[in-house]
Amino acid sequence: MPSIRWTDVVEIIIISFLLYHILVWIKNTKAWSLLKGVVVIAIFLLIAAVFRMNTILWIAQNVVGIAATAIIVILQPELRRALEELGRKNIISSLFPFESGKPELGLFSDRTIQEIVKASVEMGKVKTGALIVVEQTQSLAEYERTGIEVDAVVSSQLLINIFEHNTPLHDGAVVVRGNRIVSATCYLPLSDNMELSKELGTRHRAAVGISEATDSMTIIVSEESGNISVAYDGALYRHLDGDSLKEKLSMIQNKPLEEKKRKLWKGRAKNEK
Repeated sequence: MPSIRWTDVVEIIIISFLLYHILVWIKNTKAWSLLKGVVVIAIFLLIAAVFRMNTILWIAQNVVGIAATAIIVILQPELRRALEELGRKNIISSLFPFESGKPELGLFSDRTIQEIVKASVEMGKVKTGALIVVEQTQSLAEYERTGIEVDAVVSSQLLINIFEHNTPLHDGAVVVRGNRIVSATCYLPLSDNMELSKELGTRHRAAVGISEATDSMTIIVSEESGNISVAYDGALYRHLDGDSLKEKLSMIQNKPLEEKKRKLWKGRAKNEK
């Protein structure tokens, strides 16, 4: 019997961990259907090997290299998204959770949330289309450069004025970093997600697209219906009201845990009165 070292055990754990996450990733993408097709082909080749169908086996051997390249091309968007997701995760900080660099009040203040919510609700009432991208930990400088610099404190009046019809800055997206509007009329990448409803326009597809490429949260106000939606982590949450929008923004505010607990306790106490 070969001797088993502690490094072998660690290696088995690492491989098992990687295989599990690869399978989870495959199941949540169109690679799952592709994998089922590969299994069918593998069964067919096994039958060919059992019955010694040499011509089929020869063709399969010469096609393997081309097939591998084709799979990479087909899954290029999913592979890119998976690598971007891996890059977003700060492994060092998760292992050594130092809090010295974390802002005490989160990425943005409660006032900023209130102003964004107020502007979104008001624009929804009059069916003014809007696209507001709230930066989280991943920089939006690449998309910010496609627009016009604003650099102003977030306020509902300013947001409403920017997206007002026939104004110079109403077309495109606004980028919010911290408590400031940094840029307007920004261009965003469109999502190629085929599962999105056909009734959704360019504004919604752009919002989902930026949420797939970064960890930002985007608020969309529909020009046709006035409905408020939020795009985050590749998903679209539709038909939100002011309270649910505020809850979504608070989710990425990244306040310290104790502050969140205190806020939740105050809310419960207020409801009990």
